[in-house]
Amino acid sequence: MEQHKYKMGVIGNCTYIGYVDQKADIKWLCLPKFDSSFVFGSLLDEEKGGHFSVQPAGEHYTVKQYYIENTNVLCTEFDASDGGFRVIDCAPRMTIHDRQFRPKMLIRKIEKLHGDPLIKVVCEPRGNYGETIPEVTTGSNHIRFYGLDDQVRLTTDVSLSYIIEKKPFVLGSHKYLVFTYGEPLEAPLVETAETFILNTVKHWQDWIKTSYLPPIYQKEIVRSLLVLKLHQFEDTGGIIASGTTSLPEFHDSTRNWDYRFCWFRDAHYTLNAFNRTGHFEELEKYFEYIYNIVRDAENTLQPLYTITGDKDIEEREIPLKGYLNNRPVRIGNKAYIQLQHDVYGQLLVSLLPLFTDKRLSISNKNDYRQIVPWLLEKIEKTLEVPDAGLWEFRSMVQVHSYTLLFHWAGAKAAFKIGSVHGDYGMMQRADALAKKAHDLILKTYDISRKVYTQAIGSPNLDASTLSLITMNFLQHDSSAAKFHIEALEKELLAPSGLFYRYKHYDDFGFPETTFLVCAFWYVDALACVGRLEDAIKNFDQILKFSNELGIFSEDVAVDGGQWGNFPQTYSHVGLINSAFRIARKLDQPEYLI
Repeated sequence: MEQHKYKMGVIGNCTYIGYVDQKADIKWLCLPKFDSSFVFGSLLDEEKGGHFSVQPAGEHYTVKQYYIENTNVLCTEFDASDGGFRVIDCAPRMTIHDRQFRPKMLIRKIEKLHGDPLIKVVCEPRGNYGETIPEVTTGSNHIRFYGLDDQVRLTTDVSLSYIIEKKPFVLGSHKYLVFTYGEPLEAPLVETAETFILNTVKHWQDWIKTSYLPPIYQKEIVRSLLVLKLHQFEDTGGIIASGTTSLPEFHDSTRNWDYRFCWFRDAHYTLNAFNRTGHFEELEKYFEYIYNIVRDAENTLQPLYTITGDKDIEEREIPLKGYLNNRPVRIGNKAYIQLQHDVYGQLLVSLLPLFTDKRLSISNKNDYRQIVPWLLEKIEKTLEVPDAGLWEFRSMVQVHSYTLLFHWAGAKAAFKIGSVHGDYGMMQRADALAKKAHDLILKTYDISRKVYTQAIGSPNLDASTLSLITMNFLQHDSSAAKFHIEALEKELLAPSGLFYRYKHYDDFGFPETTFLVCAFWYVDALACVGRLEDAIKNFDQILKFSNELGIFSEDVAVDGGQWGNFPQTYSHVGLINSAFRIARKLDQPEYLI
């Protein structure tokens, strides 16, 4: 089977995410929220998914995709024998009257480059995951699609007849397509489209200018930051793991999951990347999201919630053909009913800067008293209680090393918050919990193999235990860290620097692909223990596993093929963290010339 790559780019404005392939077809776009039904979803079913494409009328052409520099504005450029053109796809995002303007609007500019290209435009939205085909009517310069959950309209200066009849036409000049969900475009088409594109480009470029970047791998970090930003639903502050559902971990695996929800774990890593690059507004928005969830919580927290903080994320299968005929297609995620006790420590570590960093201001820093003691109590109650772990095993619970690590790290974070606020009672409680978690982690140690295993009493090895090094549980210059990495390498390291998360049998068999963030964790750990040349070599190799636009998937096969949901925030966070770790190491005296 040919090496598989996701040949598409992503656009968005923190209200929606759209996926554009090399036929300038909107393969996936959910509205009005990330976890709503798609309005375009041919990514999962070519027939029922609908289409919104702009492409040459003939079959023979070349195409390339690229972003306008330092933006999320995507260009798909076509060159055919009769001429060339490009489609500029823009999800408008800009500041108007001191507020972020992020409408449920997609602007597509068809820009003539040379010749007289014959092109075809198709616009066929769908509702209710392909079950609803809207009624089509026309106005003077727009097409209305009735029967969907809100007003849906395409406003354009292209002949409406050509679009409805899917009839090719000669592109004699620049044309504009403005697709709206909800409030339609009433302003002048061309002037509005040009202004919105220009201001959106400026917005993204200005945002990148405020980023702190190391002197190396800047291009890759910039693209990763721009991708990550698209995954925060700015209305509530929730951060999703990915914008897609049911892209398989490998072909015919049935490991097809819906990632359009906010996992506390994934959000922790994403916020860490934002903080590292000097962006804190995402954390401030996320605090509002978390505060509402914790205030409404009873005895426990779920590992994931909807982007509006709802608890019920019922998982069900829907009648779509699936990506490359990979079934089932799932919406919702049953993991919401699991016990994943690392969430409490993840939240404490995520919120630590809010309560300790003088650069950040929330309405009342004493709000820590409403959240931190409650989270500490949950750590205390779940300290030795088995859970499903970060890999979300569905038929196995253990006392996982990774969960214990975040009990330890969360208690350490609570201690720091208490010290800043002079809360000595909380400091004592947190310190005691950190020591207990520390001692429990030691119980996962396999003396004969000199390695920390996946869980207490388990012989299985797990890439997540690399975090024992990167999170400073193990001293970087210790023999324990050195031997731990070597033991993991022997069992989990794959060709080209890829790293399996584990190799044991799970609920669905044996894993066939590698989880990409594990390779970045490996790079991180190598740099920590001083194996910098190995870290750089592996990092450079991992960069080859992106698509042509520099976007990474969740999983990578040993042949370099991309699988799993796309883009995956985990993967882009891993890139940023590893690049920063390498840069810090290179800045140390022994590596300076």
